[in-house]
Amino acid sequence: MSSPYLDTLNKEQREAVLHTEGPLLILAGAGSGKTQVITHRIAYLIEECGVEPWNIMAITFTNKAAGEMRERAQHLIGAGADGLWVSTFHASCARILRRYADRIGYGTNYTIYDTDDTRSVMKEICKRLNLDRDRFKPREILNRISRSKDNGYDAQDYAAHVQGDSYRSVIAQAYLEYEKTLRNANAMDFDDLLLNTVRLLQRDEEVLTSYQNRFRYIMVDEYQDTNDIQFRLLELLAAGSRNLCVVGDDDQSIYRFRGANIRNILEFEQVYPDAFVVKLEQNYRSTQTILDAANAVIRNNEGRKDKRLWTEEGEGALIRLQSFSNAIEEARFIAQEVGSRKRAEHVRLSDMAVLYRTNAQSRLIEEFLVKEAIPYNLVGGTSFYTRREIRDLLAYLKTIECGTDDLSLLRIINVPRRGIGATTIGRLRDYAAMEEISLLAACEGADRIIALSKSAAEKCRSFAEQIREFRAFQMKAGLEQLLNHIIDTIGYEDYLNSIEAEEREDQVDRMENVNELLSKVADYESRAEEPSLAGFLEDVALVADIDELSEDQDRVLLMTLHSAKGLEFDHVFITGLEEGLFPSWPAVESEDDDPAAMEEERR
Repeated sequence: MSSPYLDTLNKEQREAVLHTEGPLLILAGAGSGKTQVITHRIAYLIEECGVEPWNIMAITFTNKAAGEMRERAQHLIGAGADGLWVSTFHASCARILRRYADRIGYGTNYTIYDTDDTRSVMKEICKRLNLDRDRFKPREILNRISRSKDNGYDAQDYAAHVQGDSYRSVIAQAYLEYEKTLRNANAMDFDDLLLNTVRLLQRDEEVLTSYQNRFRYIMVDEYQDTNDIQFRLLELLAAGSRNLCVVGDDDQSIYRFRGANIRNILEFEQVYPDAFVVKLEQNYRSTQTILDAANAVIRNNEGRKDKRLWTEEGEGALIRLQSFSNAIEEARFIAQEVGSRKRAEHVRLSDMAVLYRTNAQSRLIEEFLVKEAIPYNLVGGTSFYTRREIRDLLAYLKTIECGTDDLSLLRIINVPRRGIGATTIGRLRDYAAMEEISLLAACEGADRIIALSKSAAEKCRSFAEQIREFRAFQMKAGLEQLLNHIIDTIGYEDYLNSIEAEEREDQVDRMENVNELLSKVADYESRAEEPSLAGFLEDVALVADIDELSEDQDRVLLMTLHSAKGLEFDHVFITGLEEGLFPSWPAVESEDDDPAAMEEERR
């Protein structure tokens, strides 16, 4: 069968594209062209099978991957790709909830809390509950809450599940407080986006039927990285047509620590006994030497589908093994080798990557790269959106959009300085809690708070009036204009200039970051079909570290192996390849009791 969407594909890839009806499992080894298969399958469905673009849903794990998939589909079929739903799990759920969150007790203008936000909330809860900080660390409590949500348990479910366990019962108490705090703020964390969407679809037959009718063909990339709640979401959406195509590689399932369940891909055929299975084993990325090494490691795993990668690229260069007596020697060698390859072989720095098992390993490597005057980017370092000046301005935007977001308000109520101190804020919070209102509402009615002095009440009311004025301005202006108006009105540049002496040297960089945020707002407004403040804040909340990387910069990339998944580089340095670090001691020591941990290390 001849078709422009089939002619460039190999035999197995064509099989995957042509099998359009019913459950389909595509076992796609590394570098086997899975993105090409997905995009050609989308094009084939639309152009050859007459499927409407809006009846197709494609799910990926990063915005970067979603953008690439969308671009490839548009390149293949042009305007015919308009209406395609191509996004990440979290972005898809956020989009559904923007329309229907009111059906499960939230406002549709809900705020999305990032990791720093949730940590601040949990620290406050631990203090409120007077928890022993040595036994109950906020980060550990949040991790347990996240795992619970991955498994589909809300706070009530978790509390019922852990009855009789004294330690986990305290976690349950914190979870209940955490859920209540977020709901009162009309806020959700990343895990809530998935859990609440599943709850919505389970409880509202009208909404479920609507999306089942819309998404007649569902395709999921990186299926091996899905967790239980993502599986339930897909199961619900695909129950109508059963046209569910999942693409993944059990040998690349490396996110167990985040809740990924490898059984989702290993047991797909048990859930869907009529599933058609295609194996993509031809690799287009690496040499046979690289593949032989990878095959030799992974064949020791028992929990995997049988496949062996091969290539027509030839043997290629040998893998170079270099041993060192300590980490300093290793870091010095890498920096010198990177410099040597750039000078002697004219290799671009951006074609080189240094990978490690844990972020802590990057420090020495950074030191020696600096000594060699080699520019680099650190994935997982300080994110643009976590910088103080960016969080300040985003907090203003969040408060304007959602007045019940107390966390954002607390960040900016005295930024720039308004003379609203800790005592005033404490009395505001007490009053808001007693009246069961938001802090912004408490500021608006500050004259009624007996505990506040006349001067303090006036400052609080003035702040609330400023937020009200920003909201009025927003109704008649674009987002870039709004942000400029906020910066000018509050005198934010002067505020940055006034920051204490030891930070003054950073002032220029801080204003450059502010200008970069303005550029990002302008970019969002130019590409969004219906730009809105809620939409921009959602875009920002769902950005991952890897999405922020610029392909224009000629810099060496430093990142963990987890962050590097799916990327390609001509020159790769893998550091710390030693027992206890990689594989990690916990995996080595638990191999008899938990063989899955060592299998994860091999993957």
